[in-house]
Amino acid sequence: MIGFFDRLARPLLRAMDPEDAHRLAIRALKLLPRRRPPADDPRLQVRAFGLNFPNPVGIAAGFDKHAEVPDALLALGFGFVEVGTVTPRPQPGNPRPRLFRLEADEAVINRFGFNSVGVGPVLARLAARAGRGGIVGVNIGANKDSTDRTADYVRMIEAVAPVASYVTVNVSSPNTPGLRNLQRAGALDDLLARIVEVRDRLALRAGPTPVLLKIAPDLSLAELDDVVGIARGRRIDGMIVSNTTVIRPPGLRERALAKEDGGLSGRPLYPLATRMLAETYVRVEGAFPLVGAGGIDSGDAALGKVRAGADLLQLYSALVFRGIGLLTEIKAALLDAIEEAGTERLSELVGVDAAAMTAEPWPV
Repeated sequence: MIGFFDRLARPLLRAMDPEDAHRLAIRALKLLPRRRPPADDPRLQVRAFGLNFPNPVGIAAGFDKHAEVPDALLALGFGFVEVGTVTPRPQPGNPRPRLFRLEADEAVINRFGFNSVGVGPVLARLAARAGRGGIVGVNIGANKDSTDRTADYVRMIEAVAPVASYVTVNVSSPNTPGLRNLQRAGALDDLLARIVEVRDRLALRAGPTPVLLKIAPDLSLAELDDVVGIARGRRIDGMIVSNTTVIRPPGLRERALAKEDGGLSGRPLYPLATRMLAETYVRVEGAFPLVGAGGIDSGDAALGKVRAGADLLQLYSALVFRGIGLLTEIKAALLDAIEEAGTERLSELVGVDAAAMTAEPWPV
């Protein structure tokens, strides 16, 4: 039934201003009756970061920025939900328009700039759903006008760790000036050292909260070497590869819209994000799991992420063009791959193509 209404609503939503359509989708999800998520095939279960995921397909940060509908999203069949990005204090983000659909490319450009209601309302919503189950992570960021962005991240870890299944440190958005500088070796090492110290201190009374790092696909390989080395040295729990890109691939058809500032996501991001995933996988050497994000728009694309090194997957932009039926398609494709390989679990396919991918020409 949900799929039927999704197919009816999608043409209407795509005729609207993208940001207005997104708000309407959130309102519609709020109206869904509360129900249990559908049961998944046990072969899709994933154990990562100390958590048990019913299936590996999550919805990425950016869709439910303010933690308004995590339970509705879980009920649709997502294996996990990541809310945010959440900042310590409320901020409006960048002026509109700041979200653009590149229809011919099945891509999206956004320059939201961490529009957030602030940590207070998000904490209240997540505390209110305590005990309902399901994996709900929180993606955290710094305020644009902060004089100490590292302190913002530390404050956010302290605030959300008790109510989050995991926390993602987002230092890779291109839409907050200077934020990506926190991926540089010295700054990142200091940031992760302080975050891990807080994580470990909180774990003594509240239990462990996994900490993930979300990186940009635009890093050089030398920069990636530094990032992975620091992440491993500081013993974080995982990485998400990747955020949006500021690069505009030469094959984009929506040339006028492609000139808009912001991060590009959707189908054109897939080759770059997947290559960066494979490069990260070979550097991590099994030290922690990876989440593959960026351009997943089919079952084959999802399987490609797994084979490049992803234990878990995240979607967002493709849902604009493919609808919620994409989730069912991906699960079916992953089960088919498990059967064809004669394995018991998806984990046996993780990273099998990574080394070969890193030997291929760089994607353009």
